[in-house]
Amino acid sequence: MLGKTETKEKMIKTRKLTIRAVPPFDFDLSARIFSDGDAQIQKYENGKFWQVIRIDSKLALVIVRALGTVDEPKLSVELNSNGEILNNDKEKAVGIVCTLFNLRFDLEPFYEEVRRDNIMAGLTLRLRGLKSPTTPTVFEALIDSIVEQQISLKVAEGMERKLIKTFGENFNLGGNAYSAFPTPEELAAASVERLRSCGLSSKKTEYVREISRLVADGRLDLEKFRHYENAGQIVSELDRVRGIGVWTAEMTMVRGMQKFEALPADDLGLRRVVSHYYCKDKKISVEETHAIAEKWGKWKGLAAFYLIMAEWLEC
Repeated sequence: MLGKTETKEKMIKTRKLTIRAVPPFDFDLSARIFSDGDAQIQKYENGKFWQVIRIDSKLALVIVRALGTVDEPKLSVELNSNGEILNNDKEKAVGIVCTLFNLRFDLEPFYEEVRRDNIMAGLTLRLRGLKSPTTPTVFEALIDSIVEQQISLKVAEGMERKLIKTFGENFNLGGNAYSAFPTPEELAAASVERLRSCGLSSKKTEYVREISRLVADGRLDLEKFRHYENAGQIVSELDRVRGIGVWTAEMTMVRGMQKFEALPADDLGLRRVVSHYYCKDKKISVEETHAIAEKWGKWKGLAAFYLIMAEWLEC
């Protein structure tokens, strides 16, 4: 449902919308993953989430707050731009926010699938309404996954922020500066030196440039993978692209395509958290991780996200 409120402050154009989500949905719980974010890029604080989004060639700052309850969830969405916000822009913004927070996704089939697994069933009760976020584009998820290859998440997040602020389009609003995630064209045109200055290795610099050029030139259509039914086919096709291995493809599927059957079991951090809840913190193999994940059916990636969030929130 869209509201009709429109306000004007100086040169800033503002539109307010209301979006209903498929229940159950806990906005605070789902947005907390962004609480350590950068205020100039993406952040959740004091019940408010904000991020610069790209609506075609236009940038807007989207501010999201909860209105309803977990069982009757509604969100207040405020769009702010230096230019006119058209009705078509509002509709596209709704779609982006729905993607960001997976608002159209129904958690109940997942909860039903894992109810016979006592550990996961207990976590889903404590984390009821938690939805996994999705990047607005598959490209964003892929670039982040490449940056995170074989390094700690904390180090990778620092690189990702530098990458966005260095190459993403700047957006000044009300005296505050924000940055949007770089487009394929912006990263394709990036020099080796500037990419390396963000902390990327020589190989990752090559991968980012080459993949960005493939996408910018239309030779690699990442968005089409959202419509694939077979997860193995997605991994197989992406694995043919230089710089994308199985782990990177699976991470991209979970983060950017809402493909929760993917489980990046090669990830050391994921294996550690699975072991924490299921194997008393002993070291486990990729094969053992997959064996445990069979309990979660086609929701392996979502179940893994619940484990990660449970540990982070100390559930």
